Amino acid sequence: MIVITGASSGLGAALAQHYAEQGRRLFLTGRSSGRLAKLAASLPSQVHWLALDLTLEEQVESLFNQFGEVPSMIIHCAGSGLFGPVVDHSEAQLKQLLDNNVVSAGLMLKHTIARYRTMPLQLAMVVSTAAQVGKANEVFYCGAKWAVRGMVEAARAEIKADPMRITGIYPGGMNTQFWQQSDCRGHVDAAGFMTAQEVARMIASGLEHSQVGYVSDLTINRG
Repeated sequence: MIVITGASSGLGAALAQHYAEQGRRLFLTGRSSGRLAKLAASLPSQVHWLALDLTLEEQVESLFNQFGEVPSMIIHCAGSGLFGPVVDHSEAQLKQLLDNNVVSAGLMLKHTIARYRTMPLQLAMVVSTAAQVGKANEVFYCGAKWAVRGMVEAARAEIKADPMRITGIYPGGMNTQFWQQSDCRGHVDAAGFMTAQEVARMIASGLEHSQVGYVSDLTINRG
């Protein structure tokens, strides 16, 4: 079973489609029950789904209690963006951004490690190339993604002797609904970006591993 968070749209939904076409059993999460139900009904494999808020620890714990088996892989795609001049953003926007990106990623790391560090599970944390280089008009977003990258690398060091593996995934711009947010319009022209389906295929290929090694970090840049 593969668990995918943030699966109600964008890259998460594309990954769900990709793995479903391979016949993999899926457990999907997101905030929109309507979108998850519609996606699950369209997929050709066995799918369970649960709508929840990954910024709340009791709901994250509830998610893990639903699995019924040890997943082979967990792909954490949930997150949100904030773009434009830093002086235009409010304290409330900053706190929401940190919740959606840093808190959710931290809670997923914590509970995955707590339950599965002694098992050969692969945890893939989707971050962004914004965690690799600072970008104008993305001050708070870059800060949030750098924080997630730091947690990924520190958690990997913490469980180095265990069979569980953590992969950091750093995709560049994708042409998804992500860029339809009001603060993105005028800041980014996504017309030439990669599609979510293209990125999903590259991620799935990169996550294939053998008994003797695995991809610890995967950066996907636009051509």
